[in-house]
Amino acid sequence: MTRIETLTKILEDYKVKDANLLKALVYLGEGSHKITHLLENYISHTYAGTQNQSGDEQLHLDIDCDNAIFEAIRESGVFSIAASEETPVETDVSPEGDDQEGFFSLGFDPLDGSSIIDANFSVGSIFGIWEGKGVLNRTGREQVASAVTLYGPRTTLCIALPSKSTDYGKDVVFEVTLTKDGSMWEVSRDQITIKAEGKVFAPGNLRASNDNEKYNALIKHWISERYTLRYTGGMVPDVYHIFAKSKGVFTNVSSEKAKAKLRLLYEVAPMGLIVECAGGLTTHEAHDGSVLDEKIDHLDRRLGVCFGSSEEVALYKKFMFGN
Repeated sequence: MTRIETLTKILEDYKVKDANLLKALVYLGEGSHKITHLLENYISHTYAGTQNQSGDEQLHLDIDCDNAIFEAIRESGVFSIAASEETPVETDVSPEGDDQEGFFSLGFDPLDGSSIIDANFSVGSIFGIWEGKGVLNRTGREQVASAVTLYGPRTTLCIALPSKSTDYGKDVVFEVTLTKDGSMWEVSRDQITIKAEGKVFAPGNLRASNDNEKYNALIKHWISERYTLRYTGGMVPDVYHIFAKSKGVFTNVSSEKAKAKLRLLYEVAPMGLIVECAGGLTTHEAHDGSVLDEKIDHLDRRLGVCFGSSEEVALYKKFMFGN
């Protein structure tokens, strides 16, 4: 069986309701395979001499990975609109002349972790899928699926299906792994769940603790309580560690001197859906509320977050909000 056939069969086994959604996920797998090949042949860490609209310096690799996903979703024939961190505009990707009924829109980060890739750290891709045309003024809770690909010693794809998208009658999160020769996908974790407690922490944007006293106090608490530090500086590997170990907490908190960096559309909403479908919790850094209820009122909207085990997120709220 081919890559497309194996992932199709896996998604059928997970009872994806919509045939077009199934196809959308299959072709995100194809895009992830393309990026795997790009990374395997990545030798020179060179900048393209351009910036994306967020002001970030672009690597040639950023652009190549972005193109790989756009190519894959156009091949799928089931997407109408896509926007990415490297191409932050609502781009028409629908087949010419199609009425776009039953199509989807995609928000994605093609290469999360480009600042650590020259050290050969693990990096990833993040995908959020919405029904219909357009991603602006939507919320993360409206997603019909999301996925994250981790490129490390293995290429793994973690997929979240909320209950409305599967005949299972409940939220489902699972992982598939690309075989070494890249010919097929195999289920490697048939169900991913996040336990209520887990003394593992990943403190993103740590410099904010210099002038954010509440964040500083929380970090000192983790250290004094002998939590295990697991942190690479890449959102995908750091949050993925929670999925792999079924426990832990990830934070990315801002301050006056260290602003929020994570984008709601490309990173926060898709990853937040996986966390909550797996039984974890999410919250906005500054108020008690799921990130999935935040409106995408700007393609570059940024915010601080806390993701992870429910009791660990509750502890975050206690320190940050006094709950």
